[in-house]
Amino acid sequence: MALVGGTMVNVLCCMCGIPIAPNASNSCPSCLASISDVTRGISTESILHQCRGCQRWHMDAGKWMACELESRELMSLCLKNVSGLNKAGVHGEMTRLVDAGWVWSEPHSMRLKVRLTVQKEVQSGTILQQSFVVVFVVRNQQCIECQAEFRQGSWVSVVQVRQRVGHKRTFLYLEQLILKHGAHRGALNIEAFRDGMDFYFPDKGKAARFITFLENVVPIKCKASKKLISTDDKSNISNYKYTNLVEICPLCKEDLLCLPAKMARNLGNISRLCLVKNITNNIHLIDPLTGQTAQMSGEVFWREPIRPIITAARSRFVRYIVLGKDAVILERNVSRKSATRRNKAKLATLTVAKEADLGINDVQIEERSHVGYLMKSGDIGVGYDLTDVQFVDDEAEEARAAGKYPDVIMLRKLYGGVATNESDAARQRMFKLQKLEADNVEAAKDKKAKKDKENDDMDEEDFLREVEADKEMRINMNLYKTEIAMKKLEGGENASVDEDDDDDQQVKLDELLDGLVLDDGPDKDMKDVELDEDLLWGGIDQIGMLEEGEKAAKDGIAYTGREDAQNVKEKDSAMPVQSFGQQYMDKKFTFK
Repeated sequence: MALVGGTMVNVLCCMCGIPIAPNASNSCPSCLASISDVTRGISTESILHQCRGCQRWHMDAGKWMACELESRELMSLCLKNVSGLNKAGVHGEMTRLVDAGWVWSEPHSMRLKVRLTVQKEVQSGTILQQSFVVVFVVRNQQCIECQAEFRQGSWVSVVQVRQRVGHKRTFLYLEQLILKHGAHRGALNIEAFRDGMDFYFPDKGKAARFITFLENVVPIKCKASKKLISTDDKSNISNYKYTNLVEICPLCKEDLLCLPAKMARNLGNISRLCLVKNITNNIHLIDPLTGQTAQMSGEVFWREPIRPIITAARSRFVRYIVLGKDAVILERNVSRKSATRRNKAKLATLTVAKEADLGINDVQIEERSHVGYLMKSGDIGVGYDLTDVQFVDDEAEEARAAGKYPDVIMLRKLYGGVATNESDAARQRMFKLQKLEADNVEAAKDKKAKKDKENDDMDEEDFLREVEADKEMRINMNLYKTEIAMKKLEGGENASVDEDDDDDQQVKLDELLDGLVLDDGPDKDMKDVELDEDLLWGGIDQIGMLEEGEKAAKDGIAYTGREDAQNVKEKDSAMPVQSFGQQYMDKKFTFK
């Protein structure tokens, strides 16, 4: 800048002729912006790879990332694939990214459009800003995990889960635990057998994590082995296939046990005759006559395994009708571990009669029960009739013959259409459960296949009845609403309505989740199908998900809708600004 006699001398712009302060180009900022391109060296088109099987996006070095459309994670991935951003030019000029936003693109175009705003100092004191659109072409590419699913023998480690019992109710419960915690993720294939399931994993680490999950939810013991597949003597590298046999404790919920005297003393001096209350990583026992509880660890059980004297099966269950009940007040016994206050409140003396004997005889039985607080006159429950059984254990049979055991042990209360013996009781149930996608490798034909199908359906129905009557079990599961539950909600029924205030085990509507669609059926409206096809993009089904631009708004990212996208230019003219990113400093979200 020249000073003549203490005053500043201006020069004329070489293009428009307005007086300006002297600079290297002798051009005003407006003329300089008209002839400069800030986006020079920045790519306006790039390629993104997405796996069609798992819908994940490829990052780098064989890594894949799961992210939703319009999310900040996908925006970060897109910006990493734009070359020329935040890089210095030949003369040391830095192109800075100051803003980025999504632009609507045709759903079937396999394209993502991002509008970027960059700034660059073209000369001392002159900063130009320019906006342009970058197009990302989406290509399909299988990830390593999805490739392994289509190859035979690609698994490295298999976990064989087995339980030597005559029913599948324990595995049905374990299946719900696996689904809720997502423990099966990473498995290449799942095969189902009558007595267990096989989980195939692509590496040893994922199988070890799955076994750790099983240790935290059920009592197990594990045996591991490996088989040499190939070896390279020069590099000293060997390939193995690992097999892990996981055996689950054969005790199940509602099994009746006769504990050894020493074990009963070690478990808090509990009664030798007890029920299996539930199964976690420990075995929870309860005395049905006093409500006293105890826990048996898996190590104790496997050190001295015990067999149930009555296994919980439909053939052993007897239906009883409740004729009356009276509260029970226990006298304190200092030699025993006292029952908790909560379990004491649940005890009641029930007067019951066999449902099959109604109208035939007047035999009534009066016994204590740990589920007596749930019952009231007229209710139906199931239990064990100890007068018509013969125990395998000699000590238990002698005690029963001597009259030391009760005649009836009540197990649980029946709800809904099951209690009234309705033919469509299963259809009237308010909830449904999700299932693992497993291949049944023991599928047979003719009579055996039909019999196995009937047994599986019976086990599933028995498991659903257990779920109906056990709130603690439902806490560890995801229950979804059926059409019956949706109709009750539309009818304005209160989710917390309960017939009896003491009954806290009944399924309530507020426990159920939305979103499980098992089958749309063949009669789906074609108008809905056309609308749904507009939401399909790149193999991703967005039905039931967020609206256009809603995810971007939640993440604080600008979004240009369908109507405004037609007016967006591929590249705007550069314009001068005062400082770097001043108009974007007050925004909550910034890209790093």
